[in-house]
Amino acid sequence: MQKPDQDLLFKGIVITLIGVAVLLGPYFARSPAVQELLTGGRVVGWFALVLGLALLGRYGLRRRARRQSEPRG
Repeated sequence: MQKPDQDLLFKGIVITLIGVAVLLGPYFARSPAVQELLTGGRVVGWFALVLGLALLGRYGLRRRARRQSEPRG
């Protein structure tokens, strides 16, 4: 695996996890102040989730293209 592909995969996973954490955080937070803070960040959570999934999709497309271009033997 090439370095740029590893970076893309890593960033995609991390950003997706951040998005999921921000979106699910209000349901697990015990403090009302933390719940309110995380609820206010919903747009950021959705943005992170979509961006992370887009990076993972780009990684998958690169991997598929590389596999198709390799000679079969």
